[in-house]
Amino acid sequence: MKLLVIGSGMMGSAAAFDMARQPQVESVSLADSDAKRAREVAARVNKLTGGKKVRAVALDAGNERAAAKLMRGHDGALSAVPYRLNLGLAKAAIEARCHFADLGGNNTVVREELALAGKAEKHGVAIAPDCGLSPGMASILGGELVRRLGDRADALKLYVGGLPEKPVPPFHYQLVFSVEGLINEYVEPARILRKGKLIMIEPLTEPEEFHMPGFPPLIAFHTSGGTSTLPETFAGKVGECFEKTLRYPGHYDLLCELKALGLFSSEKMRIDGHDIAPRAVMSRIFEGKFAGKGPDVCIMRLEAHESLRSPGVRGLLGGRLKGRVATFTLVDHYDSKTDMSAMMRTTAFPASIVLQMLVSGVIAKRGTVLQERDVPAQMFLDEMAKRGIHIQYSVE
Repeated sequence: MKLLVIGSGMMGSAAAFDMARQPQVESVSLADSDAKRAREVAARVNKLTGGKKVRAVALDAGNERAAAKLMRGHDGALSAVPYRLNLGLAKAAIEARCHFADLGGNNTVVREELALAGKAEKHGVAIAPDCGLSPGMASILGGELVRRLGDRADALKLYVGGLPEKPVPPFHYQLVFSVEGLINEYVEPARILRKGKLIMIEPLTEPEEFHMPGFPPLIAFHTSGGTSTLPETFAGKVGECFEKTLRYPGHYDLLCELKALGLFSSEKMRIDGHDIAPRAVMSRIFEGKFAGKGPDVCIMRLEAHESLRSPGVRGLLGGRLKGRVATFTLVDHYDSKTDMSAMMRTTAFPASIVLQMLVSGVIAKRGTVLQERDVPAQMFLDEMAKRGIHIQYSVE
């Protein structure tokens, strides 16, 4: 198969690396508007994999016509550029009859992509948004947990975070993915299920203490984008469904204060004759203050709580019925051999796997693909294990 990765940043480089080391992948084109960076990354990936599969190409990802022209020579394309470009790239993929996946993360853009289902199916193309860590891997495995409990659950709770191994005050955080995607999580409403119905709630709300062996107490709180299409898929089947981001307590307090001051706002202010949006300023500040190359860790715990209405619930505790709790747990660390962060591994590798499933026909569906419904979870788990990322399953 011939694959295309659009964007040669952290996630794009990790995806190209993963693709290039697969025997079924014939070639990987790594496209970026910065041709010099694309060439440097391609050379580094080829050195890591000991081959010559990756080649660099220049592309303005905002140019739909140019993207379609490049896609025509490929079986599948992965977008690893800012989410605002994904709709145009999805349209280009349909035009080029090239399967398409992206890292998603923005509810509005994803729904615009899903609206392309009919046209994509007519052209024999699969469009799979939200293929990263969360949404993405968390959606695939969250859906699997619900299925293992008989397609009903009282609650599906997703806890996910990318954190520095050794947090340094005063920020207790380092940037591990796109700053635009990061801030978007803090400003857009979160889509959750409550009592089986979809509702919207404010981000950075309903904090709770989260415990994981080997880590200090963390704070879990609502952010935007993480549930993706889970609320629609499980409405009426799951009572409560949410995704919460994990951070060190000091960082969570800082985020709340910045938002309260209006520093995440996109509304422009007139300052000394210039129109300036506070969010644009904070993006630059985050890029500078949160930048870091220290080792990171990715934590994911997914919990499905059995519905008390499900058959087979037998336990009694204090006179109350007690159902099973099924979990998937992941703790992944920075890989010094490849110089890849845990966030790169747990975001880019899942996207690479899903795209290869689309191209190979393992996922035969055409039109739009939903992670929790259409990706074969056990095969996905097996593929992640082959890459040294082991996800533990348990039932209590």
